[in-house]
Amino acid sequence: MRIVQKPWGYEEIWAETDAYVGKTINIKLGHRLSLQYHESKEETVHVIDGTLFVWEGKDDECEPIKLKKGQSYHVKPGQVHRFGSVNERGHSSVIDQEIGCSIVEVSTNFLDDVVRLEDDYNR
Repeated sequence: MRIVQKPWGYEEIWAETDAYVGKTINIKLGHRLSLQYHESKEETVHVIDGTLFVWEGKDDECEPIKLKKGQSYHVKPGQVHRFGSVNERGHSSVIDQEIGCSIVEVSTNFLDDVVRLEDDYNR
């Protein structure tokens, strides 16, 4: 297993083959990943703790989808999306006080296939 630090939290990559990747994504409370899409990568995420907010377009164009523990979301190639953890307490079992949401992601193995449209961290 390897840990990849990100400005919004961190990823724990626990499976990586030529065909697929499995990781746990831990998002800090009040942080978001970039608004992005993938040209080839396909992924499914499953919420294991907290609340995941999913935007399917720019923030001013859409209301986020709110996913609770036990719910899943599928991302197809070319689909614009952004994951985040909005400042809303009330989670009973958040793993770390700073982490607002933890999700498991399984995907095809195209880890560098990220086209950023917007990013809170100027990447």
